[in-house]
Amino acid sequence: MPVKKPAIVSALPKARSGIRGLDEITGGGLPRGRPTLVCGGAGAGKTLFAVEFLVRGIEMGEPGVFMAFEETAEELAQNVASLGFDLEHLSAQKRLLVDFVRVERTEIEETGDYDLEGLFVRLGHAIDTIGAKRVVLDTIESLFAGLSNTTLLRAELRRLFRWLKDRRMTAVVTAERGAGVLTRSGLEEFVSDCVILLDHRVTDQVSTRRLRVVKYRGSAHGTNEYPFLVDDSGFSVLPITSLGLQHRASAKRVSTGIPRLDSMLGGGYFQGSTVLVSGAAGSGKTSVAARFIQASCVRGERCLFFAFEESPQQLARNMRSIGMDLGRWRKRGLLRLESARPAVYGLETHLAFMHRTIREFRPAAVLVDPITDFTTALDDNKAMLTRLIDFLKMEGITAVFTSLTSAGEQVEQSEGGVSSLIDTWIVLRDVERDGRRSRAICVLKSRGMQHSHDIREFRITKRGIEIGEDQPGLPDSPAKVRIRKLPGIPARKGAKR
Repeated sequence: MPVKKPAIVSALPKARSGIRGLDEITGGGLPRGRPTLVCGGAGAGKTLFAVEFLVRGIEMGEPGVFMAFEETAEELAQNVASLGFDLEHLSAQKRLLVDFVRVERTEIEETGDYDLEGLFVRLGHAIDTIGAKRVVLDTIESLFAGLSNTTLLRAELRRLFRWLKDRRMTAVVTAERGAGVLTRSGLEEFVSDCVILLDHRVTDQVSTRRLRVVKYRGSAHGTNEYPFLVDDSGFSVLPITSLGLQHRASAKRVSTGIPRLDSMLGGGYFQGSTVLVSGAAGSGKTSVAARFIQASCVRGERCLFFAFEESPQQLARNMRSIGMDLGRWRKRGLLRLESARPAVYGLETHLAFMHRTIREFRPAAVLVDPITDFTTALDDNKAMLTRLIDFLKMEGITAVFTSLTSAGEQVEQSEGGVSSLIDTWIVLRDVERDGRRSRAICVLKSRGMQHSHDIREFRITKRGIEIGEDQPGLPDSPAKVRIRKLPGIPARKGAKR
């Protein structure tokens, strides 16, 4: 007898949300034809999330209906205009319909025959008017503000969600977060097919926004907390689980911008690798790292410079003193400078902003100066760097980070928490001898390449950075550094020739 094959169950159909990062976390988007509950406290971004869900859907050819219970159409349009969304224009094109439903709590009577039939008629008419495929209800508490009967409330919630499913509406329903539960009623999350929690927390007077997919029936999804950003470009979520050790490793070399450093590394950095330049204050970290940015711009490559201690104008002035004209490359569109104080945003917000800026500008090289300004907590710092480094490697971007070490610290120990993530580690040191201070440079490690182990003197001049000659067998101790004559620079008195 022929064996009957089991029926193949098709995958859950999904609708792309259009929100950057969210579709990656959810494995393709929100459940198509089903409701999604978006909950969170005041100011978490629920309404902005819902508006972007509708606007991005319209851009993909899916008209939408926004039914508001707290804001009028005019108020809503004004509130989201700062994100670049023109709701009035979309409404005039018959691709969006915003309907404000006024619900007075005093008018809600808790009776046995209470139902949402009037809402269904009104919502159905709005859907048919523009042929909507997406629906937003903002916020659900307004409909049941006067009801305390949980049995009746749950029955009406189920009825509402079943009505949306029967109409095959991809819906987003927003709800306020309750005490100890996801929503005030504590029931909406149980009847929803997908639940997304938005959290706006403040730690040490710094705010951070995070998103978590609490529940997604019929689909695998990321379960971690993901930082998200709300700015003039809308919503952007930073996915974490999608990053990993799957990037390609290029054998192509790119110049460091310093010829002698290129020779120490056997030809420069590997393209798409990560480089750490560490040292004490005043050792020349920014100058060494900026030479790489200069060299990349000379090659015609786009570069992105994240500065957390100096303004763009200050950086341009300081780099001119050592022969670099950053303003020239900014005018040509090859260099973009982004400056901000680390304390302005939370750690995760900085990370989300950097991801979004990198995706928009598409640079070949990125400089972060310095990474130590983000946090003093090593675990948080390392977690952030892991996400950022994985992302840069996936994009094939060569990245240089600078890191400050305190005077007198053993740099190998103080950087031990992040050094394992780095491909090439360059250490800058201050050398004191005969009542004079000088600078020294060495390559502590460089994966996949033969490199010099010498400690060499270098000088920062108006012509740039000049590194001394090879000194094979030089002891590692900074106190015993021997200096040879630099090209075009007289040797100091007492230096060996």
